[in-house]
Amino acid sequence: MKKHQIILACSLIFTLLFYNESMGVNLAIFGLLLTGFICYFFQDRFIDRSHLILVVTSVLSCLAFAWYGDFASFLALAMSILFLQFKTQDPKLKIVQIFPLVFLNGITSLGRVLMFKQWLPEKKIHNNFAKKLVAFFVIPAIFLILFFIVYSFGSDHFSSLFTDYTLDINLGNLIIIGILGFYISFSFWNYWIPEVCYEKNELLDNDFKNIIEVKNQNTFSFLDLDFERKSGVITLILLNFMLVVFIVTYNYEQFFEVVEKSNLSADTHQRVNSVIFSILMAVGVIAFYFKGGFNFDKKAVHLKTLAKIWIVLNGLLIVSAFLKNSEYVSYFGLTYKRLGVYAFLTLAIIGLVYVFFKIKKQKTNAYLINQMVWYFYATVLLCSYVNWGNLITNYNISVNKTVEPAFLSDLNFNDEARRAYFLKNNLDGQKTEIRREETIEEYQNTTFLSKALYYEFLNSKR
Repeated sequence: MKKHQIILACSLIFTLLFYNESMGVNLAIFGLLLTGFICYFFQDRFIDRSHLILVVTSVLSCLAFAWYGDFASFLALAMSILFLQFKTQDPKLKIVQIFPLVFLNGITSLGRVLMFKQWLPEKKIHNNFAKKLVAFFVIPAIFLILFFIVYSFGSDHFSSLFTDYTLDINLGNLIIIGILGFYISFSFWNYWIPEVCYEKNELLDNDFKNIIEVKNQNTFSFLDLDFERKSGVITLILLNFMLVVFIVTYNYEQFFEVVEKSNLSADTHQRVNSVIFSILMAVGVIAFYFKGGFNFDKKAVHLKTLAKIWIVLNGLLIVSAFLKNSEYVSYFGLTYKRLGVYAFLTLAIIGLVYVFFKIKKQKTNAYLINQMVWYFYATVLLCSYVNWGNLITNYNISVNKTVEPAFLSDLNFNDEARRAYFLKNNLDGQKTEIRREETIEEYQNTTFLSKALYYEFLNSKR
């Protein structure tokens, strides 16, 4: 199937799925169709295991969205299919480039659709085409119209077969959905990659190219490499010393100093925020000193050792924050935010591990970005596949922490556990619970294509 044909076919499918519908199962079906089209039309480009993994995650993400229909599953669906398309069409480009390209094509597609030569085939109209048009369409149409007029005068019933009905079509909605479907299909199948992306792609490579040239590069023009190396050693000695002091005081305040329960939440959030900024700056420091020549400098042994100590100390800081967050959970139970802290700290540990590998294996700074994009993607997938609202509800009920009716009613996809708990303890979530039950009823009463299938397996009333 040619490019213009698949664009028009996907536009038509999108229109049929979304006409007079809200987003639900229809988006999952559309995502599965896009995944199937990629697998069928470009199967010869599936050359490594990552393609198969992306196909599996795309299918699972579509199913997750059909079930939950929330933002996390939507993000997982969008990223999975876009990653699969990008990896299939342009496997040499680094996957991190997809983020600016999606934004760029979202704008440029509005103008590129008028560049017909880029996506429509050029066909010359020969005399045979004109003959076929006249013989097979124009002449039969003329005779059909003439005889219809004659027969209509002779029979009211015959005339009513073609005139006594109206089409129940929301023309405005049809036009908007059709245009949106064409825009999405055009942007997906005919996306544009500027030449600069290919030219600068090597800057995102994991390994250095011209090692000899890189060795002689200095960061500051007014400092030679020897002074810059010593400056780095002094900086990391001071930073390591300051970090040791911070870790000691941080852990003392967290685990030994008595804090009122009313202040525990604010203090914990403040300290976790400090850890977050500390880790980001730590990665920045390493990236600054090991962006080039010091990766291969034989005289930079002390600098590398201090950098590794810096990484280990930051790892200890993450462990402290992890333990504090766990203590906070034991006091007050689980929430989305506390789970988010666990997720960030886990990503931070993974990031520090790759920073260590960067130094040890003499990799570029882009190596960190390339690796962490995939771990961020994996985190999005995990967030979309797991019913976190139900997990939080069951955990909090089991430990009798943070089980306020309004809080439980505000969580997503926990309705069976919430209803059972409220019924057992004669509780009422009031306005929050009313809104939640109205949402359930709304999903259950909508058409199939607009549904989130999770709600189909719930009773309409308690």
